[in-house]
Amino acid sequence: MPESQPPANDPLEVGALAHETATDARSFCMAIRELAAGSAPDQAIPLLLLMLAQLQVSGARLGAIQDVVPEERFEADPGPESNLDALRMGLANLLDGIDDYADVVDPLTSVEPARGALSDDLTDIVGALEHGLAHYDRGRIVEALWWWQFSYLSQWGVRGSAALRVVQTILAHLRLDADDETVADAEFEALHP
Repeated sequence: MPESQPPANDPLEVGALAHETATDARSFCMAIRELAAGSAPDQAIPLLLLMLAQLQVSGARLGAIQDVVPEERFEADPGPESNLDALRMGLANLLDGIDDYADVVDPLTSVEPARGALSDDLTDIVGALEHGLAHYDRGRIVEALWWWQFSYLSQWGVRGSAALRVVQTILAHLRLDADDETVADAEFEALHP
């Protein structure tokens, strides 16, 4: 299998990858903010499943390439950070009763269980993506790609994977957990239309 080339070798590749990542990041952040505001509470879990899976594809592209190296030896100030407390609280309210889960922070170094929360994961992901978007929107394309790649590998990729697994598990329980009588009735109706 050929080794991936760093995107910095080709300005067109850098621009295309940055544009795709920015589009995915912006879509994810906007959708999470809308869900936290209560726009579609009945569809929250299926939408989260789709959004997290799509974001993991975007992150995987960043993880699969060689390291993006910023042009400067320091990170330029991306501007003021947005206040994420309201987002975190909106998500916690939306996910009340299913927010907390058991997590293993790093399965390679420790199997100690830790507490996880979907509202924390989603908020942290939005914060990391918006940080990169601040660079992107100011025209610092390589800086944005560097930040998204670094934060994918160090933070939001892991949190996104954990959240995706939890959301898929919640959806499985919602769809598959049924009492025996309900299952028998459904089987009977399916066999005898």
